[in-house]
Amino acid sequence: EVQLQAYGGGLVQAGGSLLLSCAVSGSGFDDYTFGWFRQPPGKEREGVSCIGTNNRLVYYVDSVNGRFTISRDLAKNTVFLEMNALEAEDTAVYYCGADPTGYGGRWSGQYPHWGQGTQVTVSS
Repeated sequence: EVQLQAYGGGLVQAGGSLLLSCAVSGSGFDDYTFGWFRQPPGKEREGVSCIGTNNRLVYYVDSVNGRFTISRDLAKNTVFLEMNALEAEDTAVYYCGADPTGYGGRWSGQYPHWGQGTQVTVSS
């Protein structure tokens, strides 16, 4: 089983960039598919991006495609979400999740392991 800790959020102006990190502790990092999700104020959690084992099964929701990049680093046991050209609509609490089955995807129920969220606020 793994434990996740997300960090790197903050306040940024529209058009700016942030790098979110999800530090993963426990065994089997390479066996998990990881996903980034976000929950805007008053809305449901939505899948933003996921990355499978061996960097396969990379997915992006349409609204961030071309602006966000997900990656994973086995040596650091960390999953990253590089966010560029941020928009006010990206404001949300961002969460990372881990799926041991490898399926991943954008349904939060597929991920049994979660870290605490990190707040991203984009000012327009």
